[in-house]
Amino acid sequence: MATKKAGQIRIELIKGLAATLPKQRATIKALGLGKVHSSVVRDADPVTMGMVRIVEHMVKVEEI
Repeated sequence: MATKKAGQIRIELIKGLAATLPKQRATIKALGLGKVHSSVVRDADPVTMGMVRIVEHMVKVEEI
């Protein structure tokens, strides 16, 4: 089976953490985000994409 190399994505926090669920806050922290408009670059693997899906209403994602 051929393995496909995952690309990279930039994740930016666009909404604050007030009035969010504890699971969502933990996911944002695990992604390495803290303050609004902070951003990180991560590999677009299934684990990261699953984390992004949990907080998709709070982040902006773009491929690099």
